[in-house]
Amino acid sequence: MTRILSISLSKGGVGKTTTAVNLSAALALTGRRVLLIDTDTQAQAGKALGLRPERGLADLMMGHADFAEAAVEARPNLHLLAGGHRLAAVKQVIAEADMRQEETLSAVMLPYVAHYDYVILDTSPGWDNLQINVLFFAQEILTPVNLEVLSLDGLIEFTHRIEDVRRYHDVVLRYILPTALDRRVKQTAEIMPQLAVHFGDRVCEPIRYNVRLSEAPAYGQHIFEYDPQSNGAQDYLNLTRRIVADE
Repeated sequence: MTRILSISLSKGGVGKTTTAVNLSAALALTGRRVLLIDTDTQAQAGKALGLRPERGLADLMMGHADFAEAAVEARPNLHLLAGGHRLAAVKQVIAEADMRQEETLSAVMLPYVAHYDYVILDTSPGWDNLQINVLFFAQEILTPVNLEVLSLDGLIEFTHRIEDVRRYHDVVLRYILPTALDRRVKQTAEIMPQLAVHFGDRVCEPIRYNVRLSEAPAYGQHIFEYDPQSNGAQDYLNLTRRIVADE
């Protein structure tokens, strides 16, 4: 059965794209079939994999391309539906829908998801109608969170919004992923226990701060290509093992 996992948090700069790209790559390396969907107008997921496709999610949703034309093979076992500036027009299409606006993305995507073991959604910061569509399409949410007070506040606020969605759609906040862990920073030791209190065993082993993770996209590579021996590669491999164990 396909798992549909959204990498989501309203706050920016927490590692959503880094997580979406490297988790997708790791799953594909295990032989699982993965579809990575970029719902951000900045199209960073494709750029991180060295791709700038002419077509993507917006073309599919607006009927300008069929799925085979819009989805590109990024790596073996890994297909990409790219984001981009045309997603702004998609938001307008959603807003003008006569009924069930929040299920526009689901209606477009559901015919195709059965071809994949995992669908991973990279999302933008903020809270607009496309991001609401993402949560109505997803089954599970993985939320990266920087170990900063403001990020923790943003996470708690985001959980309240998820509860609003859960009144109408069965989506679960399954994983909390601390990112950019630096044990030399005092507040790291203060915030990690707070995460455990609020979220218990949903908190994953953290992603350590690793400059190699920030370097890899400049070369159009995921971390397992750029530096497979790095802490970043090891940490995302550990995350992948945890997620696979829940299959």
